[in-house]
Amino acid sequence: MSRLDFQSIQNNELCFDGLNMSCPRTVRHVFTGIVMYIVIYGAIILTVVGNFMVILSVSHFRQLHTPTNFLILSLAAADFLLGLTIMPYSMVRSITACWYFGDLFCKVHSCIDMTLCTTSIFHLFFIAVDRYYAICQPLHYSRKITIPVIEVYVFISWSVPCLYSFGLVLSNVNIEGLEEETLVPCMGSCSLVFNKIWGIISASLSFFIPGILMIGIYIHIFSVARKQAKLINIIPNSTNQKKSSKNKIWVNAENKAARTLSLVMGVFILCWLPFFTLTITDPYVNFAISDDVYNTVLWLGYFNSAFNPIIYGLFYPWFKKSFFFILTGKILQLGSASYNVLNNK
Repeated sequence: MSRLDFQSIQNNELCFDGLNMSCPRTVRHVFTGIVMYIVIYGAIILTVVGNFMVILSVSHFRQLHTPTNFLILSLAAADFLLGLTIMPYSMVRSITACWYFGDLFCKVHSCIDMTLCTTSIFHLFFIAVDRYYAICQPLHYSRKITIPVIEVYVFISWSVPCLYSFGLVLSNVNIEGLEEETLVPCMGSCSLVFNKIWGIISASLSFFIPGILMIGIYIHIFSVARKQAKLINIIPNSTNQKKSSKNKIWVNAENKAARTLSLVMGVFILCWLPFFTLTITDPYVNFAISDDVYNTVLWLGYFNSAFNPIIYGLFYPWFKKSFFFILTGKILQLGSASYNVLNNK
């Protein structure tokens, strides 16, 4: 997501030399520019490679073919596309303050950017719903959370953000009332800005409402999980020792999965909270927030897409094993046996 530079940049460099209507280009110190390129390139590579490994892992290993992991697969696809199609162009714009890729692609870029961001949090919301049934209603989980249900979740997570984002951006309803006040026409700009009303609506629908619901769901999940752990611990170990051990293993596994997924959600909220807070407040301060501050919170949000595969690799034993097989090239030697190799200790 991006915004236009509404502040006047006094400098002799232009995005398009020789054009009076060209936007001014930000000239950075050589060291600053090199550091920015290294950090951003690193984030892009981590995002693309890390999420590709998640996609390959879930697709290739049968043990990872679970409803929750299919949602994670779809989430990784959204993050992968963000790193591949959005972040490289945003990098050039953030460092130079110029857009060299045309007005049409600017619109498409803004639409896809907003779509993928909203898609991510929709996935996280449905993952929270999945964990709710797995831990709070385990006897009904296999009946209520089936592959067709997951397909509906994935369809909603992609279609609703796509329709909303493209409809909003292409209709220009988000900039109504801003044309005379703030929009400065110049060649080389690419912006996605919101007036006061749509800033609140978009931030609420894309982030704050589903985020608050997710927090409530996970609080309830951990409350139920603690009660289940207490009940299992008081089961007599004499006649029900075998059953008690199995229940403890199941509860521990589900609780660990919930903790890992809540960590993913928490990182997402921490990464995107500054951006959506700025989206709401910026119109009320006449877009006075500096570009450097805006780009910082924007890329903090983008970095979230690189963090998720790292979390999976650190906290999920199955993902850790699958990442090892991928990075060492052993996945090419496994063949059909790869479907069972994750069970091996």
